[in-house]
Amino acid sequence: MANTADISRGLIIKLDGSLYSVVDFGENKTARAAAKVWAKLKGVDNNRSIEKTWNSGDNIFPVRVERKGYQFIYKDDSGYNFMDTETFEQIALQENLVDAPQFLKDGQEVTVLMNTETDTPMGVELPDKIVLKVTYSEPGMKGDTATRTLKPAKVETGATVNVPLFVNEGELIRINTKTGEYVERVKE
Repeated sequence: MANTADISRGLIIKLDGSLYSVVDFGENKTARAAAKVWAKLKGVDNNRSIEKTWNSGDNIFPVRVERKGYQFIYKDDSGYNFMDTETFEQIALQENLVDAPQFLKDGQEVTVLMNTETDTPMGVELPDKIVLKVTYSEPGMKGDTATRTLKPAKVETGATVNVPLFVNEGELIRINTKTGEYVERVKE
């Protein structure tokens, strides 16, 4: 049995019959009252985001999760199709189970979270940072690099990312998949 001291980011817990992933958490201590533990939770099997508060030491019910390597193959009417890199079995998942579907490209390595109790997929995580090619961007003005001005750029997956003015069409850039922000330019 686990209690509130075991809460960490990414932990998946069962709460009121639904599964939630811990996005953020903290502790509130006051002089007179008992400490409280709070958590921001994102629904794994639903689209809800909630905040929950427990008394310090209360029991929680974590779900055992296994992370398996999969490869994105294609998208069709059944959803996003992934292939297990070890057994070559294929699964199709809906868009709401994929962390950042706008950054998925064919052959992309991802991690699928599997519920070990029911052996069902609960979600897909992309790597924290990925490299994509800029397919369209307005040219920047020469010498206009003094300010942190951003411009929109379309990447090979069709997503639009704000990039600095010096980034041009055809260049490779690293993107943070959690925030959708430009990180750096990558040399080929």
